[in-house]
Amino acid sequence: CSAGEQTLFHIHAHLTIFVNGAARQVPAAIGIPGAVAQQTQSGPFIGSGTCFYWLHSHAADGIVHIESPVQRTYTLGQFFDEWGQPLGTDVVGPSHGHVTVIVNGQVFTGNPRDVPLTKHAAIQLEVGTPLVAPESISWANTGL
Repeated sequence: CSAGEQTLFHIHAHLTIFVNGAARQVPAAIGIPGAVAQQTQSGPFIGSGTCFYWLHSHAADGIVHIESPVQRTYTLGQFFDEWGQPLGTDVVGPSHGHVTVIVNGQVFTGNPRDVPLTKHAAIQLEVGTPLVAPESISWANTGL
């Protein structure tokens, strides 16, 4: 956990979670111990904390921030480990059932833990049924 954010390798992915067709929120402050929230027009934003892990979330908007001093491939499993939640073929956090993984509109057939966190990846995890059509994520005008 670093005192400040690392920016040598700085990309973002988006994570959406559905359980039996209902959306679940990816919370703010994953990977930011001692998080301090600021109120913005879009809601709470975590701008500071005791330290920042290389994988973290600033807001409850599904954006996974990958900010590292080294360029390498990080995985969704590593983000869930940082979150302190289980992730596997039959579990997403506290929810159990068949897990369908969609990455950039395509079904991912491997273990959800192995999904790479790539620049502007749209990752959708679905537990149970009904399945929800892949969300369309627009990175235009986000500055990310």
